[in-house]
Amino acid sequence: MDRQEAFPQAFADLISRHSTRLTDADTRLLDVLVQDPIRAAMENGKDVSFRAGVHPASAVRLARRLGFKGYPEFRSFLQANLLQGDGDYESSAARMAARLVRAEEGGLLASVLDSEIAALNTVRNTVSDADIRSFSEHLRDSRRIFVFGRGHSSALSALITLRLVRSGYHAVNIAAQIDQMPELLWSLSKGDVLWLLSFRRVAPLVHEVRRIAAERGAVTLALTDLHAARIDPAPDCHISVSRGEPGQSQSLVVPMTIANAVILDLAAIDDGRSIRALSELRSFRAETRLKLD
Repeated sequence: MDRQEAFPQAFADLISRHSTRLTDADTRLLDVLVQDPIRAAMENGKDVSFRAGVHPASAVRLARRLGFKGYPEFRSFLQANLLQGDGDYESSAARMAARLVRAEEGGLLASVLDSEIAALNTVRNTVSDADIRSFSEHLRDSRRIFVFGRGHSSALSALITLRLVRSGYHAVNIAAQIDQMPELLWSLSKGDVLWLLSFRRVAPLVHEVRRIAAERGAVTLALTDLHAARIDPAPDCHISVSRGEPGQSQSLVVPMTIANAVILDLAAIDDGRSIRALSELRSFRAETRLKLD
C-alpha cells in the first residue's frame, strides 16, 4: 500500500477505518486499485478481481467490508473521487477518464454537449459587456498586438491573431515564432498590447512575458480560466472564467466564445476599420492568383 497516497484522502481514511477487517485478498485488491486509480474507477468488480488474481467475488466482499452495499456502490465512490479532480486526478488521463464516467449516464455526445452548454451558461453570469468592451477598446487603440498562449491555448492564440490580421490590425502570434521571442518582446513598447491566454496553470514563461510587457510599458490583456487566474504582475484587463466543472470537457469553446465576442465588439467601435479590411482582403483574394486550396 505504499502508493495509497495516490488516492484522495477520503479513500485513504476509508481503508484506515477498516484496516483490521481486511484479508490477504483485500490487500491484493487494494494494491491493484491503488496502482492505477483511474482504471480502478472504470472497471467492474470481476475485472479488478481478475487483475488481482483472486476469486471474482472477492471485490464484492471487499466493498462490503468497507461499508458499501456492493461493488457498484464502491465503484461509484471511486468515480466520485475521480470527478473531484484531486491529487493524481489532475492528470490529463484522469480528466479524460472522468469525462468517460460522466458519459456513461447519458451517452458520450450528449455528455460533451451538456458540458459545453453548462460552461457557456456560466459565462452569462461572470463576464459582462463592459469586460468585453475594455478588451476591444485597448485593441482598437493599439499600435501592435502580440498574442501569446502555450499548450492548448496556443491554438486559440493562432485563431485570434488570424482574425485580428484580417480585421486590419498589426497582430503577431508569438507562440508561432517562439524562436524569435526575445526579439519580439524586446520590440514591445508603449502603445502595444499583449494578449495573454493561459489555461489550467500559469507557466513560468507566461509570468516572465507579462513582466517584460509591464517593464516596457505595453498594455496586457489576459484571458484565462479559474485555474490560471493568478498572473504576476496583474494584467491591465483580465477576464477569468470557468471552462467547466471537474469531469466536464474543459474545451476551448468558452474562451473562444469570449475572444469572438471581443473581436466582434472591436468591429462595432473601430469606425469601420474591421469591415473595410475584410472587404479589401476579399477583393485582394479575388484579384490575385494565390490559390491555396
